[in-house]
Amino acid sequence: MSDFPYLLAMIAVPAVGAAAVAALPKGREGTARQLTLGVSLVVLLLAVLATIAFDAGGERFQLTTSVSWIPDFGVDFALGVDGIALVMLLLIGVLVPVVVVASWRDEPTGRRSMRAFWAWLLLLESMMVGVFAATDVFLFYVFFEAMLVPMYFLIGSFGGPRRQYAAVKFFLYSLVGGLVMLAAVIGLYVVSANELGEGTFAFDALRQIEIDPGVQKLLFLGFFVAFAIKAPLVPFHTWLPDSGAEAPIGGAVLLVGVLDKVGTFGFIRYCLPLFPDASRDLAPYVLVLAVAGILYAALLAMGQSDMKRLVSYTSIAHFGFIALGVFAFTTEATTGAVLYMVNHGIATGLLFLVVGMLIARGGSRLVGDYGGVAAQAPLLAGVFLVAGLASLALPGTNSFVSEFLVLIGSFPTRPVFTVLATVGIVLAALYVLLLYQRTMHGPPRGVLLEPAPETPAPATRGGGGATAATATLEAPAAAPARLRVRDLSRRELAVAAPMVAIVIALGFYPQPLIDLIEPAAAATMSDVGADPAGVSPEAPVEGTD
Repeated sequence: MSDFPYLLAMIAVPAVGAAAVAALPKGREGTARQLTLGVSLVVLLLAVLATIAFDAGGERFQLTTSVSWIPDFGVDFALGVDGIALVMLLLIGVLVPVVVVASWRDEPTGRRSMRAFWAWLLLLESMMVGVFAATDVFLFYVFFEAMLVPMYFLIGSFGGPRRQYAAVKFFLYSLVGGLVMLAAVIGLYVVSANELGEGTFAFDALRQIEIDPGVQKLLFLGFFVAFAIKAPLVPFHTWLPDSGAEAPIGGAVLLVGVLDKVGTFGFIRYCLPLFPDASRDLAPYVLVLAVAGILYAALLAMGQSDMKRLVSYTSIAHFGFIALGVFAFTTEATTGAVLYMVNHGIATGLLFLVVGMLIARGGSRLVGDYGGVAAQAPLLAGVFLVAGLASLALPGTNSFVSEFLVLIGSFPTRPVFTVLATVGIVLAALYVLLLYQRTMHGPPRGVLLEPAPETPAPATRGGGGATAATATLEAPAAAPARLRVRDLSRRELAVAAPMVAIVIALGFYPQPLIDLIEPAAAATMSDVGADPAGVSPEAPVEGTD
């Protein structure tokens, strides 16, 4: 295990890069985006090197760094990763450069400069790394709240027509959840002071203390509300369709690909190990929300006419599967849930990117404005198909393995919820294939058509011929001319090809990620009191007495 501070570097490099981009003089847009790409690639390299340095069979938290921050309150700037956090850092490292290249030709809205966009993007990357790497609960809370700021400005300054509404709604929902969690963080500190004689926010110390079951439930709910909003679970989900629809494509990719995962990561990292009794007692209620989200969001997705809102609703359904895996309390299901977090970020991120490419060509987000695109842009249609199939978890794509692990890991302990969740797989096939069929096949529609030149009315002879009005009615209707839809450019291929490769590679060989995740998942199940089969002695399997 290397002594190099990989995690600290992954936080500091994009933060410094954001400051450097913001300080560039006006008119240096090209330099700003090149610097942003370079910084994001450095973070990817650091994530890869951290993975190489990580020993999957070693200590639970590795690559640790700890510096006293607020000693009077026992707050440390403490960083460390287990396999669960590490794969999320890899996901960040992959997605941010892809977003940078995908946004390369974007133009700012209003008077905003793209330098601001690149600076906020790098600052967001720094905050996202911090929230997954923090091993001090107070530090986690600081990053949890701080990452709202750059995303707020990305949506509010560079988003769609209703960007201000979406940005404020996103910020308020997340802020309210964060304030509820702050109350629970303070309560946890008070409990630790009573139990240990000195208050602490250190995760390892907190998970060792015994907390009264009644107090556990209150603290669990404080953390759970914040994470359920961030995930989001139904009924805390209403901010995501608006934010996903109005965010710029790059921001939407990171919103559903990474930021939302903070919620499900929080369930695994904090709710289960710190409040095991409350987690077991309240799990059935959480599972009701998870399954309701799978079915409800899938049905809503099928009824959407806005492609970006449709993809946002699919994410809500997928988060239901992740929550099912987390609260099934088996190592297999938890491993599948974490792998699902990574695979969802890749698959849905790719789907958002290809939707953005389609919108850039047609200038419309409406499904009904497209049709017959595959005949003119086969590469675009092919990437769209791969992204859609990965989203519905077709065997051979990355999402299939994670969804399969969640279902087979959940069935022994939560059979009723698992069976209900499988209905969502059928619904996923419907909304994805309908979207693909309506946009890629059939005759061109809407924005892909342009009126042909008017056909003059035929000339009339003598006074007994048709009147001008009659001649117009009898003239053949002008058939609309078809607009040419360009296929993927080299830059767009550079964006899509790595994502497609990852979708296929993880579909056939996910074992390296599973090897990283499984030991941390098993340790979490040990914290929550589950036996090797995943059944907690205090939480009988459904259908038993």
